[in-house]
Parts: sequence; C-alpha cells; structure tokens
Amino acid sequence: MGEGRVDAGGLAHAPAGAGRLEGSGPFPRAAAVALRDTQLRRNLQAATATIRAKRSAVVGEVADWEDLRNAGEAIKTSSMARLAELLELLEQQVTARGGVVHWARDADEANRIVVALVQATGSRQVVKVKSMVTQEIGLNEALERGGIEAIETDLAELIVQLGHDEPSHILVPAIHRNRAQIREIFRQEMPGFDRALSDEPTVLAGAARTYLRHKFLETTVAISGANFAVADTGTLVVVESEGNGRMCLTLPETLITVMGIEKVIPAWRDMEVFLQLLPRSSTGERMNPYTSMWTGVTRGDGPQSFHLVLLDNGRTAALADEVGRAALHCIRCSACLNVCPVYERVGGHAYGSTYPGPIGAILSPQLTGITGDGPNDTLPFASTLCGACADVCPVRIDIPRILVELRARHVEVAAARHTWSGERIAMRAAGWAMRDAQRWRLAQRLATHARRFARRGAFRRLPWPLSRWTASRDLPAPPAQTFRQWWDEREGGSGS
Repeated sequence: MGEGRVDAGGLAHAPAGAGRLEGSGPFPRAAAVALRDTQLRRNLQAATATIRAKRSAVVGEVADWEDLRNAGEAIKTSSMARLAELLELLEQQVTARGGVVHWARDADEANRIVVALVQATGSRQVVKVKSMVTQEIGLNEALERGGIEAIETDLAELIVQLGHDEPSHILVPAIHRNRAQIREIFRQEMPGFDRALSDEPTVLAGAARTYLRHKFLETTVAISGANFAVADTGTLVVVESEGNGRMCLTLPETLITVMGIEKVIPAWRDMEVFLQLLPRSSTGERMNPYTSMWTGVTRGDGPQSFHLVLLDNGRTAALADEVGRAALHCIRCSACLNVCPVYERVGGHAYGSTYPGPIGAILSPQLTGITGDGPNDTLPFASTLCGACADVCPVRIDIPRILVELRARHVEVAAARHTWSGERIAMRAAGWAMRDAQRWRLAQRLATHARRFARRGAFRRLPWPLSRWTASRDLPAPPAQTFRQWWDEREGGSGS
C-alpha cells in the first residue's frame, strides 16, 4: 500500500497536525463579535433566503425526493461499513489506470506530500479547484512556505483569497460579502482591474474571468478536491457551476487531487442518486452545469500525471463512533447552513473550523476529539435543536441527535477531567439541594420570596454568575405557591 496508509478504525483521536479544524476561542465569544456586524447579518439573510427559495422550488418538482434521500443514506451507510475494502479497491483501480495513490494520516503529512509533488515538477505556481479538504489542511499556506503560489479559480474562493479573508460557507465561501465590497477587493487586489467598472455581478465575473484566463494558460500543475470517488472504476468526480474546475482538470500537465477518505462510494450506478440530490440541495439547480469525471491518465488527453492523496485527519476516529459516524455521510451540499437560524445570524467564521454551520458543529469536534475544554467542545451547543437541518439533509443525517450526543460527551469528559463550568456548578448546587427534603423545602421558600423582585413575571437581571443567563434571556419567576403548599391546602396534608 501507499505511504502513510491508515486502515478504517485506526486512530483513537485526531492527530496533532489536524490543520484548520479549530478556532482560537469558543463559539459564544466569536458569535458575540459576529452579532455586532449588522452588514454581515444583512448579507447572510439575503443570500440564505435566496438559496432556500431556489432549493424548495426544485425539490418540490421531484415526486420521489424522499426515496432519493433514503437511497443516498443507504449508500453512504453501506460505504462507511465497507470503507477499508472500498479504499483498497479505489487504490487498485486508480493505480491500474496510471495514477499514483498516496495515503496521509493528517494535515501535515498531506501537505508534505502535495508540496513535494509540486516541487518535483519544477513549477512555482498552481491553479486550484474549489476544495473544502484543502482548506481543512491549510494547503495554500503550506504551498506558500514551499515557495509555491496557489491561485484559487472559483470566483467566491478568489474573492476570499484576494480579500485576505477566510471562507464562511461550504458552497458560497464569500457569502458574507456584498457586491460593493467585492468590487472594492478587486479594485485593490486584482492587477489590471478597471476602477471605473460597476459592481454588477456580470461585470465582476467578467473581470475575474479575464484575470484567470492567463493563469489557466500558463500554469502546468492543478490541485483539486473531489465530490465523489467511484471505487469499482477508480473514477474521481467534481461538480461545479462556473467551468473553472473543468479548465483545471483538463489543461495542466499534472493533476493532484486531495480527498477525504469518506468520499468514496461503491459503484458507478450510485452516482445516479447523488447527481440528483447534490445540485438541488446545494445550488437549487436541477443539475450541475459542469460535472467532470476522470479515471487515471489517458495518453494525449488531459493531465499526463495524476496523483490522488487520500486523507484521514481524524475520520477513522469518527468512523469508530456508532452515533457520530453519520457525519461522514455529508456530501457538502450546505443545505443545513441555509436553514439554520444560528448560522444565518453569525456566519461561518464564528465556528472557527473550515466546516461551519450544523454539519461543522458535529463534524469538527469528532475530527479533533472532545477534550473537555477545547474550542470545538462549544460547537455542539451552537444550535437551537430546531431540527431544520435534519429535514433538509439530502442523505438524512440526524444532526440534532448527534449534537445532543456530543453535548453529553462534553459534559462527561469535562467531569472526568474535573473541569469546572457555570453549568456544572449550577447542576451540583441543584443536586445538593434536591438530595435532602429539608434543603429542598428551604430552596423553594427562598425562590418564592425572591418572586417579589421579579419584574413583569420574570427576572431581567441577576447578579453574577446568574447574569450569564439573564444577559441574553429572561428567567421566569417562580410561582407564588409551591406544589407542596398547594397540596397541603387542597388535601390538608402534612406536606411530607
């Protein structure tokens, strides 16, 4: 087998070199900052509302949509159960067709492999197809350290790159920017950009097309991700809307694809299901304008050197989790982000990880591990548990169930590590009071007496640490009469 191979079920936790899967601080702190950005909220609300409406329209046209969802879930469940077998078959098929397969345990190893492959070609520049997994491992930064310039060719990714920014959405990385902001980025960062050009989307797209055309023609190495890999034929699949991916996958002499191991599916016929589910769930289109498929190397047609880097980076740890492994079914459509009330208000940057929104809230903590006090431990709490994400997921991932499971796991790990939090202190105090009848009666009396300080039937402001609750919500005042008091009056009992 190839370099650094990892069998399904191998790693106990995410490796140290896991890449960009964790922010510098907890979600609540980052969300508080994002909530103060009113322009961000307007941009997000407008964009997600548009995508939701388009998705709803095209999904409503499909009479057997729920059957398709069930089929997608079944294929993904079967793929994860046979992951080691399918990956070995994929390697055999890619190798037989002239490709070279590399296995990467973590982000650091994947970056070393890719940088070495590019350097071996002598090129100092690469063009890139939009790829979440290369964002995950921080490949652009690794290439830069190796003296290689990476050029993003997807329009939204190009906007993010030129703006020295970070993606904030799985499908639309620059969703947090409006067209006036994009025009300003192009004006400042894009060589040859005409300052007199308007901020009309067609004008901005035309300017980006002109800028990228020369890059496509002069660059000999391309890097892509993959939406799917078909094990029984060794075929890689990329779906996109702009045609930039097709240029990257056909013009360069060398193609390097970095793919998470969970993207493999068993057979060619399975693509029928996913090519119906993915475009409707992601862009609200009946089909993708560009669906590119390639199998190894074909003499005289397309890249003459093909390398496939299979990345683990915590995925086998997630696979070992009976509840959480369903997160690996994700086909990166972003439908869950577009319906999530939390994401719509804070955007993707607040999540810290490459993977934002509801799917990121369950995937990132599993890839890095629940530690008890890490930034990703807060992500499962970044949800109202409304269930909208599960309703729209094309492969029926029960995100709310996994969120609850990860919350419980965080509490267990924190308790085992004796990590104290406001929640744990409150639960310990409640437990102490409830274990003794006299203490519980006293607590009820104190709460009843405190009622007179409540305004309009609720506490609007309490002293610290209870202020952490009332800072964002009201605390209902206790009833004027406890159940014991009511029972005593009704039955004339002793209250025992």
